[in-house]
Amino acid sequence: MGLYVRNDLRLKGQTRANAVRKDSRVVLAENFSRINNADKFDIFLSHSYLDSNEILGLKLEFEAAGFSVYVDWVVDKGLDRTKVDRQTAATLRTRLKQCRCLVYAFTENSQSSVWMPWELGYFDAFKNKVAVLPILQTSRAGFEYVGQEYLGLYPYAFHATAKGGNGSELIWVCTAPETYKQFKGWLNGQ
Repeated sequence: MGLYVRNDLRLKGQTRANAVRKDSRVVLAENFSRINNADKFDIFLSHSYLDSNEILGLKLEFEAAGFSVYVDWVVDKGLDRTKVDRQTAATLRTRLKQCRCLVYAFTENSQSSVWMPWELGYFDAFKNKVAVLPILQTSRAGFEYVGQEYLGLYPYAFHATAKGGNGSELIWVCTAPETYKQFKGWLNGQ
């Protein structure tokens, strides 16, 4: 089992941005310039904007697995994340309703986000399909995520190779101690 590590995700995001010699935010914006208000997403990626490069890597990881991902500063560039106002809340409510699940990217920056707890509470009440995805500062062998305060109420996501599989990494959700489901199965309620 492997929890996600900040530098691995950052490297993945920067590698993609460097491949086209652009900032990660520009790469994301160009990839999603065709999104409109009627689009549906598999994942609402709740995160701190301070982690934007890691979020690009995580977004690419989910997309490589076949999932569509909503990132607010990519899709709705006009949002001002520093303002807690009715317009931003209305936009986020609309987008939350367009998503099948919420993945809460937990880092040390999450605690300073004014929007992440609000997004989590709203989505949990609305659809009850939430997974916490811890992003560690450094890799720790054998480390298992137990949650912090109310985040421990939710299953958590990680990546690992399936036993007997072809060796490729898959995204998993730990729904209970020693109970794991592939992300796709969890998302589809299996």
